[in-house]
Amino acid sequence: MKKLNVTIRLEMSVPDDWELVTTSEGGDVLKLPNKQFLDLAIEPLFATDPEQTWSSAETQDAMNDILDMVESEDVVYEFVTH
Repeated sequence: MKKLNVTIRLEMSVPDDWELVTTSEGGDVLKLPNKQFLDLAIEPLFATDPEQTWSSAETQDAMNDILDMVESEDVVYEFVTH
């Protein structure tokens, strides 16, 4: 097996009422005003042709197979104020 490192960095403009909250496991997630929480993480996408439409896994087993390969995940959230 080979090691593959993937770094995900997003810059987003979000509503002012979104908040960062820390889970009981010490990870950060976003608290949305509609009593929902958002965690941005890896979601594998698949296609039969790289120039065509990409979609999530057809089966939960395919998704689980990919996620089982992930040894660690680190998502850092930071609000930037000017």
